[in-house]
Amino acid sequence: MTEIAKDQEFAVAARRQGWRRAPGEPSLSDVFRTIRVSSTGSLWRRAIAFVGPGYLVAVGYMDPGNWATSIAGGAQFGYALLFVALLSNVMAIVLQSLCARLAIGSGRDLAQACRDAFPRPVSAVLWLFAEIAIIATDIAEVVGTAIGLNLLFGIPLELGVIITALDVFLILWLQKLGFRWIEAFVIALLAVIFACFLVQISLADPDWRGVILGFAPTVDIVGNPAMLYLALGIIGATVMPHNLYLHSGIVQTRDYGHSPTEKRAALRFATWDSTAALMFALLINASILILAAATFHRAGHADVAEIGDAHAMLAPLVGSLLAPKLFAVALLCCGLNSTVTATMAGQIVMEGFLDIRLAAWARRLLTRLIAIGPAAGVTILYGSEGTGMLLILSQVVLAFQLPFAIVPLVIFTRDRAKLGALAAPLWLTVVAGLMAALIIALNVKLLWDIATG
Repeated sequence: MTEIAKDQEFAVAARRQGWRRAPGEPSLSDVFRTIRVSSTGSLWRRAIAFVGPGYLVAVGYMDPGNWATSIAGGAQFGYALLFVALLSNVMAIVLQSLCARLAIGSGRDLAQACRDAFPRPVSAVLWLFAEIAIIATDIAEVVGTAIGLNLLFGIPLELGVIITALDVFLILWLQKLGFRWIEAFVIALLAVIFACFLVQISLADPDWRGVILGFAPTVDIVGNPAMLYLALGIIGATVMPHNLYLHSGIVQTRDYGHSPTEKRAALRFATWDSTAALMFALLINASILILAAATFHRAGHADVAEIGDAHAMLAPLVGSLLAPKLFAVALLCCGLNSTVTATMAGQIVMEGFLDIRLAAWARRLLTRLIAIGPAAGVTILYGSEGTGMLLILSQVVLAFQLPFAIVPLVIFTRDRAKLGALAAPLWLTVVAGLMAALIIALNVKLLWDIATG
């Protein structure tokens, strides 16, 4: 059979499955299905094979953008916004499970699914929004990493931004060793971050009754425009658009087989992985807010929004020189992790929407330059002034981009023609739809407050 005949056959099969075109080359093709998964053996051993992608996704739920929103939220409103962190995490668990479902059920990541399902103009608009989200993500992560380098080693922010561009070579080196090395690198840094915050929280001695009450909902979040702005920023910093593209791509590094039984097992294990990882991310995300509430809010410093200011004020408020050092180490680890995963997400978005054919190093370098260019420009323009507000604004921009990733995801995963037996049940589609509606409603409310304020 000729190549043209094969392409036509694949196109006909794709249309039968509800897609406009056949799938192209998989994103991250150099690591696609490179990790073997046994269909036999103990449940524990099979589940362990899927551990990893969830933790790469979890990085986005504790990135430097989260730090800015959580520090500002904790400083201004104490523990009250912990409920938003919890709500965001629940949303993340549901949405990331849908990403795994889409990838395993259709063999496509979210970007490829948008390209293959929608007309070209619609796909182009979604690609543009996805790139805006990647740029906003990178601004937060590049700035955060540069701040971490500055706090630890005194490196100027402008130079720190350039240094973060080198992460593309780190990814290439680790990926040559195997995708498991990238996962090990990320998980090791997550362990360091968790240890840093564990010590800082113990030094800050928070009001644990206030912490518990902070996880309860309050109507003040909607009634207070300032609180709503930060709440939306926390949602944008937690449920990040690039994570939806990232997870649907990297879960396909597992060679889980093609039969319906193997796919169902893969979906179960991938969901366990992402759920456990995101619960771990909630601990770190909430710790940032608790630390800010236990130090800055309790001391009456409600206007703290800059990460550098937070670092400088920790020692006198906590009474230990160790706290600011651990704060800077955790920030740098967060920044390094986040730039690695954001670069991979950028590659998935570009390859998935545009179906480009470039060498792996060229794709990653091009993706990194597209994202780091605006980040470098903004950092050089603003310098050390206003970085906290810039980080918060970037997270609000992400919140506005979320519906353009969530709505297609919900549409695809409910479609039995596209996913077959792995299509989402009605209750899951309804829950995800309500989450999308809530985010859109919060966006409209915030725009109204800004317009009338």
